[in-house]
Amino acid sequence: MGSFLRILSYGVAAMLRHFTEHPASVGETYFEHLRFASRTGLTMLIGGCACFVHGLMPFLCITTGSRTIRALAARLGGAQARHQTALRLVSLPTEDRDGGLDRPAVVESLNSSAL
Repeated sequence: MGSFLRILSYGVAAMLRHFTEHPASVGETYFEHLRFASRTGLTMLIGGCACFVHGLMPFLCITTGSRTIRALAARLGGAQARHQTALRLVSLPTEDRDGGLDRPAVVESLNSSAL
C-alpha cells in the first residue's frame, strides 16, 4: 500500500509539473496562461467565423478578419517581448563609470531596446 501511494504521489507531481512548466517558461502562472490562451483562441475563432461569413457574403465583415489578425499579432508580439524582456538583464561594466555606458541616456537606450 505504501509503494502504491508513493507511485501515485509521483504521478500527481509529474502531472502538476506538466501543467506549470510551460506557463512558468513564459513568465505566467497556470491561470494567467489559461486566460491568455483562452482569450487568444476565442479571438481566433471569432475572426475565423467573420472570414467565413465574408467569403459567403463579401459585403459583410469586410475588414474584420484582417483587423483581428493585426490585433492578435500585436498581442502575441507583445507577449513575446514581455517574455524576452523578463529574461534579459543588462549589466554595465564597472570600469566605465566615468562617462561610459552608465550615462543616463545610454542606460535608457539600452532599456528601451528591450521593449
